[in-house]
Amino acid sequence: MRFDHSITVQAPAERVWEVFSDVARWPEWTPTVEQVERLDEGRIHVGARTRIRQPKLPVAIWEVTELAEGEYFEWVSRAPGIKTTGGHRVVSTPEGTVATATIIQEGPLGWLFGKLYAGLTKRYIAIETENLKKVSERE
Repeated sequence: MRFDHSITVQAPAERVWEVFSDVARWPEWTPTVEQVERLDEGRIHVGARTRIRQPKLPVAIWEVTELAEGEYFEWVSRAPGIKTTGGHRVVSTPEGTVATATIIQEGPLGWLFGKLYAGLTKRYIAIETENLKKVSERE
């Protein structure tokens, strides 16, 4: 199961990246994240781990598996039978900065979880990108 949502932000890519990649501050600007606990120090990096509590979802620990500073980071959360990958991309275009959030659910139970939570997942990534736009354009 794969879910994507993109939005064009009228702010420099550096600003959008600054907001999107500062995962510790997500609860300040999106209601889809209740609590974030970084399990290491500093900026995100490959191997960085973060515990996230979201409404209506189990608490998950996410580990950064890919990072292209200023452009993209991907992290993975695992539960029995499910691997969830979250992607966060920022691309500068002539029309503005395009921010994309992606969720991919795999594994023996990934398709079931994906189906059961499809509506919620679509809503959450839409809310997240819309709020990312608002916060990035404000400052």
